Amino acid sequence: MDTLAVFIASDHRGFDLKNRLVQSFNFIDLGPNEYNEDDDFNDAAVAVSKEVLRRPNVKGIIICGSAHGVVMQANRFKGIRAIAAYTPELAQIGRQHNDANILCLSSDFVEPEQNVHIIEAFLTTQFLNKPRYVRRIGRLDKETI
Repeated sequence: MDTLAVFIASDHRGFDLKNRLVQSFNFIDLGPNEYNEDDDFNDAAVAVSKEVLRRPNVKGIIICGSAHGVVMQANRFKGIRAIAAYTPELAQIGRQHNDANILCLSSDFVEPEQNVHIIEAFLTTQFLNKPRYVRRIGRLDKETI
């Protein structure tokens, strides 16, 4: 994999997986640094989303128990395209079709080794840059209710 800057954070349910991933990959760890059973997933999602928005061509990874909460929080930021991926194929589609810039992982429902394969797929897959995908992505930040 390239030396792409990747920011990572978790809540308490993703804490152990995050620490294992930081040891295996050259990720920039945004915390937490200590296990805190009472933390909120929102803090991890906000921290990673802000860093991804500040810098072009970086990626983010956020981990919680299901990946649901962090993907919802991250996608509240204009310009963030966060996906929850439970397989490498879903990570590839998220990159190819949606130019996803944040990967949200489940620590409770996906085995650690499978999460490694998901990360590898996410980080090595390129956006296809077809007109229909570009159009759809453009609508994400324009179409609101």
